[in-house]
Amino acid sequence: MLKVSGLHLWRGDRHVLRGVSFEGLPGQCVLLTGKNGAGKTSLIRVIAGLLDAEEGEVSWRGSSARKFRHDFHSELAYLGHEPPLKGDLTGRENLHFSVGIRRPVGTPEIDSALTRTGALAFADRAVRTLSAGQRRRVALAGVLLAGAELWLLDEPTTNLDADGQRLVAELIAEQLARDGLVVAAVHHALPLPAGSVVPLELGAA
Repeated sequence: MLKVSGLHLWRGDRHVLRGVSFEGLPGQCVLLTGKNGAGKTSLIRVIAGLLDAEEGEVSWRGSSARKFRHDFHSELAYLGHEPPLKGDLTGRENLHFSVGIRRPVGTPEIDSALTRTGALAFADRAVRTLSAGQRRRVALAGVLLAGAELWLLDEPTTNLDADGQRLVAELIAEQLARDGLVVAAVHHALPLPAGSVVPLELGAA
């Protein structure tokens, strides 16, 4: 489903990604690990099309993700370090507009996603008044609402307490059970179903 072949990326004079290659299939979570600066965030951003690698190819369903970017983007959900939320809008308003760009979405569906991520209680507050962990929960609801086959998650447990970290593992496991595919950069191990994890350590010799 997802094939990454020979990616090389430089940032200035630093060779961040050195020929990174892997494949991800339905029901798998490609778990990116490595020290700070190993290139985990850069790799996810290259896959998402937010950075262009100098060499290499990202393929989705056998076609170039760059060449067929619109089709690829319609099937992915990306969550980076900073949740993509507008501070002056409420969590509910953010989801209504961001998901609404992709497809029609109604209040019951939004409420269901907010409930699943534990964000319903503060969904009608301006995002700028929320804690970092609360914003993360709202953003995770957005990932659910995207209905995407591919999730690209950069440190998804950042700013979450122990319950929130378990929630992320549960959401990923549910995505895998639907035959979805997840690529996640993590610092901490996630309790995921046996046999579903494809480990990829960046920066390793």
